[in-house]
Amino acid sequence: QVQLVESGGGLVQAGGSLRLSCAASGRTFSSYHMGWFRQAPGKEREFVAAIRRSGVTAYYVDSVKGRFTISRDNVKNTVYLQMNSLKPEDTAVYYCAADDSLRLRVGTSSNEYDYWGQGTQVTVSS
Repeated sequence: QVQLVESGGGLVQAGGSLRLSCAASGRTFSSYHMGWFRQAPGKEREFVAAIRRSGVTAYYVDSVKGRFTISRDNVKNTVYLQMNSLKPEDTAVYYCAADDSLRLRVGTSSNEYDYWGQGTQVTVSS
């Protein structure tokens, strides 16, 4: 069982930055692919970014490429999402997720992840 706890959300003006953190319990964090998803009011949960268990390769949805950076620290059992040049359309609840399937492929669909955090609100004002 893995527990994920997000932090770092808040209210920021357009063009600003936030850094989200997701701390994971357990000793096998380095075996999980990790992902960030978001859900805006009235919309489905969407993929934002994911990182391979080794931390070598990252994947992003097109709308955040060049603005967001996912990273991980396998010693601290933490995954991060650095968000720069924020836009009002980035407003959502952001969730981190863990894939413990040991598959090679890094998933971009929510059904490919096994554990979820409680979410942290990010609000970008115009």
